[in-house]
Amino acid sequence: MVMILLPPSEGKTVPQTKATLDLSKLSFTELTELRSKTIGSLVKVSEGRVSAARKILGLTENQDDEIARNHDLHNKPVAPAMHVYTGVLFDAIGIDTLSKTAVKRFARDTYVVSALFGLISVTDQIPAYRLSGSATLPKIGTLASLWNSAVSELLHKADDFMIDLRSGVYQKLGQIPDDAAPRAVVPRILQKMPSGPPKLVSHHNKATKGRIVRAIAESGKSLKSVEALAEVVAALGADVEVISPSNSAKPFGLDVVVPVL
Repeated sequence: MVMILLPPSEGKTVPQTKATLDLSKLSFTELTELRSKTIGSLVKVSEGRVSAARKILGLTENQDDEIARNHDLHNKPVAPAMHVYTGVLFDAIGIDTLSKTAVKRFARDTYVVSALFGLISVTDQIPAYRLSGSATLPKIGTLASLWNSAVSELLHKADDFMIDLRSGVYQKLGQIPDDAAPRAVVPRILQKMPSGPPKLVSHHNKATKGRIVRAIAESGKSLKSVEALAEVVAALGADVEVISPSNSAKPFGLDVVVPVL
């Protein structure tokens, strides 16, 4: 089996349902206590002084509606995380245009490391919220210090080939443990330049990662190695290079070079 790790998105679609948040029904119930603690702190911040909330959440006056989104989170409508998260990466996956079989594979294999919920499945029912992985909450501290140990332990228990497509901020919320590194890969997206070596360019990063996730769901292949993943990515038209780690405590790398615009 494969375990795809994604970051959340800042943009979210507000669910239009009657169902509300039930922490006991989320995947990885070991995280329930931490989830409850984080939600409590976020709600308190968001329902307090707006100026303080802006500073803590890293928002501007024009984003006060994002703060209001965090009010009374336990009673806000919920939907599957894969339909709540929006943005470049999730748009590139194109969940609504996948075949039924591909959607089942995507739902089975894909997880998000969230600042609010820790490790969740994309099928877990969550509300729209605003909380960055780089935030520091009162009486909690940094979210990396809150989540890292608990999420890493869950990754340690998972007996899957892991494809880590998270940004650096969200990798800190659950680092791949040393003993799991030999069965993990961290792809790196680069852009082919008109001259000189490829460069890291953020424009391509999220969209390319989304296309990779879509290709995995559509391929139907049993991905158990970085070489198998490289074949799927190369079929998208990208140049790929497997990067072997310098020691067994580090995951594999996979450089994915996409054409210049």
